[in-house]
Amino acid sequence: MKKLGAWIAAIAMTAAGSLAFAQYPTKPIRVLVPFGVGSSTDIVMRILAQPLGQALGQSVVIDNKPGADGVVAAVELVRHPADGHTLFLATNSPLSAAPHLRKKVPYEALKDFTAISLVGNYTFFVVVHPRLPVKTLPELITLVRKNPGKLNYASGNTSSIVMTAMLAALAKLDMTHIPYKTEPPAIVDLLSGQVQLMISSYSTVAPHVESGKLRALVTTLPMRSPLLPQVPTIVEAGMPEFPIVPWAGMFGPAKMPRNVTERLNKELVGLIDRPEVRDQLNKQAFLGRSSGIDELTTFVRNQYDIWGKAIRDAGIQPD
Repeated sequence: MKKLGAWIAAIAMTAAGSLAFAQYPTKPIRVLVPFGVGSSTDIVMRILAQPLGQALGQSVVIDNKPGADGVVAAVELVRHPADGHTLFLATNSPLSAAPHLRKKVPYEALKDFTAISLVGNYTFFVVVHPRLPVKTLPELITLVRKNPGKLNYASGNTSSIVMTAMLAALAKLDMTHIPYKTEPPAIVDLLSGQVQLMISSYSTVAPHVESGKLRALVTTLPMRSPLLPQVPTIVEAGMPEFPIVPWAGMFGPAKMPRNVTERLNKELVGLIDRPEVRDQLNKQAFLGRSSGIDELTTFVRNQYDIWGKAIRDAGIQPD
């Protein structure tokens, strides 16, 4: 009788799980984006939102929650029920970097989120205002060394903060950091000349580089971008390869039902692997890349350690 009871219970649980899978989602899905409208992460989510909504049978609503290196959006997510109707297009900012850049964040990066799928990697460039008399990274380094403390650099996310600090540490540069909550307002001040340089994602600076309003010196990736093939890599310019990789992935609150997570993973993997979607992402110099659920969980743990070491090696002290 005990075996029969256990068998019936197992069937009931399987049936309940299948029913939940079939019923999900039951209302529009809200995706929190940790940066402002027009940022690279926002653009990526806008490419994914409509086809993801079509696949799930519910509209996908983007909710921009910029601030505190993605911490604001992360905190917003963990306050919601883990039913799959509130998701988070997280990046390395809140999950890999912020826990090391701040003395304390109000969540546990490796415990308070349910991994769904990796979404891809960003391409970053070192860009300068064209009035700055430099056309290569070595020329920029020479100029900064001759003018210690006189040049301002902007940052609009943790990738920019950490990579610029790494560059400054490696090349022994003395510059003034002007932080911004997100990239678009930083670009406005870079265009006006209030700041002279920035390490920024492609989608934010591309139109300004193409129009000549900004000058790209190098890409931080170990290979040239096919969108700006004339721009050398940081390695070609004589600097070592950066150990950190800017990334984005989809997450839910902790303890989200596995069947809901699997449904979301299935739809996201299929979506990101579509040639037309990859093409749209590639046009933003965003390298679309999906993953399994457990694969993303392992990836997040590894990136947490890698970013922590890079931040310590760059001499960045937590605020």
